[in-house]
Amino acid sequence: MTTELGETPLTIDELAARTGVTVRTVRFYGSKGLLPPPAIGPRRVGQYGPEHVARLALIEELQQQGMTLSAIERYLRQLPADLTPHDLAIHRAVVASWAPDTVDTVSRRELERRAGRPLAPGDLERLGAMNVVMEAEGDTYRVDSGLLRLGVQLLDVPLSHEAILAARKVLTEHSRAAAHELAQLFRGEVAERDARDVKSLSAHMHPWVVQALLTTFQRSLREELSGWVTGSGTD
Repeated sequence: MTTELGETPLTIDELAARTGVTVRTVRFYGSKGLLPPPAIGPRRVGQYGPEHVARLALIEELQQQGMTLSAIERYLRQLPADLTPHDLAIHRAVVASWAPDTVDTVSRRELERRAGRPLAPGDLERLGAMNVVMEAEGDTYRVDSGLLRLGVQLLDVPLSHEAILAARKVLTEHSRAAAHELAQLFRGEVAERDARDVKSLSAHMHPWVVQALLTTFQRSLREELSGWVTGSGTD
């Protein structure tokens, strides 16, 4: 039996080994609703798949950003129930981007080690178009560590270099417009507060705004693509 993504299902011990957590932690997260229940396989053995791996990675990233378990519960509860492992990977990449500075300068060998695969010149060009990897001095590269894993996954998506550049331009322009309007909206709320209150509000609002924007965008894009595929199939 294989999972929906064609991957062999994992036992709870294999899931723990792959994600670097203990079996006890996996069970605890399951009891708190942070992980969906496993499928039940032969001999009533629980079978875990890519979604469980992706959720554990997201939980780990949220913890590294200083979120408490109760805050993580609220965060995961607000996510749409139909998110795929890839959707969860996007959320994890966004969460990683909350860190003040995730850009490192590394050698080509280290870059490929982190990417988990050899990178051809065309791959580096595509990662550059995504603003994930930039050439530095000599044989070194500046890499956005928070987005590298997602960028590498997108290398296998059949999009041209030009399409990636155009998509980045669209996303950048609309993101700046949304950020400007939200800043204007919140400005009146913080006008009478002192600097410490403003900093505290910003820290709390950042993950909430990012999650809201990301979830709304994913739903909208899915609806657009679904309508496009349906419409093209009727021609």
